[in-house]
Amino acid sequence: MRTIFKSQLSKTFVTLLSLPLIFTACKKDITTQTTPAETTKNASKLSTDAIGVTGPKGVCYVEVNNNDIRNVGSYKLSTGQQLFDIAIIFAANINYNTSTQKAVLYFNPQVSNVLNNKATYIQTLQAKGIKVLLSILGNHQGAGISNFPNQAAAQAFAQQLSDAVNTYGLDGIDFDDEYADYGTNGTGQPNSSSFVYLVTALRQLMPNKIISFYFYGPASSRLSYNGVTVGSKVNYSWNAVYGTYSVPNVPGLAKSNLGPAAIDIQATSSSTAASLATRTVNNNYGIYLYYNLPNTDVHTYLSSVSNALYGKATTYNP
Repeated sequence: MRTIFKSQLSKTFVTLLSLPLIFTACKKDITTQTTPAETTKNASKLSTDAIGVTGPKGVCYVEVNNNDIRNVGSYKLSTGQQLFDIAIIFAANINYNTSTQKAVLYFNPQVSNVLNNKATYIQTLQAKGIKVLLSILGNHQGAGISNFPNQAAAQAFAQQLSDAVNTYGLDGIDFDDEYADYGTNGTGQPNSSSFVYLVTALRQLMPNKIISFYFYGPASSRLSYNGVTVGSKVNYSWNAVYGTYSVPNVPGLAKSNLGPAAIDIQATSSSTAASLATRTVNNNYGIYLYYNLPNTDVHTYLSSVSNALYGKATTYNP
């Protein structure tokens, strides 16, 4: 069966180190639904402090180029609890410095605005009990999470990520292996050790923070190296194709730390969103993934999900 993807693309052109840089924020969305094998894995669970009523945690990506991350805190269940447990700033980038041949963490102006005004954007959500993560993805310059040439390079980038988490008071990092354009600027292709080295180094630097993996791209098939698994280092992983149900194959993560259902709030139908929510509950998975929360009131749409997940409607409290 053919799968048709609808991508959302936002670009910001900036200059760093006299190089033209392109920031791309894009996610996948399809309208058909797949049915993967749903197997229960014997797995250990890394705990987090994300809030929520009994039931799957709500994880929400926000395209901050166009939308206010604080909207995540505007939705509550009818009984008063926050609908979303985790808000993700989409997105920071992995740029490539051709002079030093090193990966560089980069924030476009909109992401910088959120981070530099952390009291307004980040702490406002945290005060409501919502965890705030920063999504990291490629930027068409050849650098990504899957092609660090050695352990030292992965550790150096992990240090940049940890520094950002500490500087801006974030609750963790989300990895997304898209838009790297591996091979550009003479960079290497994905290798088997890169992502494992990266998450291992970051976990050592951030033992009590959240690390999540958007299950997509070359990294999704490079989850073990030299006896170390990505699943032993990250807290969560979730499906990356909106409008579908697909269990991320991340050995080491329990069902409570996996999100097979993923929706695009502005593209997935409410009936599909509700069906995916029901399936999540019935199969005892612990995450439900939302993408593309807009600035407008969508509580009626979100109620179709929350009624299935928790038996409670969603209210809008801007």
